[in-house]
Amino acid sequence: MAAVGSVDVEAALVAWLKTELQVRVLTDLPAALAEVLPVVQIQRVGGNDDGLRLDRALIDVDVYAASRGAASALMSLTRAGLLGKLRGARTSQAVFGLVRTVSAPAWRPYENPALRRFGATFEIYSHPVS
Repeated sequence: MAAVGSVDVEAALVAWLKTELQVRVLTDLPAALAEVLPVVQIQRVGGNDDGLRLDRALIDVDVYAASRGAASALMSLTRAGLLGKLRGARTSQAVFGLVRTVSAPAWRPYENPALRRFGATFEIYSHPVS
């Protein structure tokens, strides 16, 4: 039986969201971000576990697009996928459980005026595939 922490939740979410959204999903932003829009960035920012198998990850999601409207729309699709479809989903590494919004989607400033960013934070439960 795989132990808690054996799943790279970021990698599992990147793989799942790429299939779900059909856009570029990554953990690290490329140097030429404005040239590869739209982009969804996934970053684990904390969480905890039950000491056995269940991981409760806090996941920060930022979406980048050329306009405010496009960034807002992509964030809406991303949130709908996470809240409506991720629970019960399986990847080769993880089984996902409860998903909830910790901080609702909102515009976030970004230093490059050629793009816009919306972000939100989600609590996502997962455990390794048995």
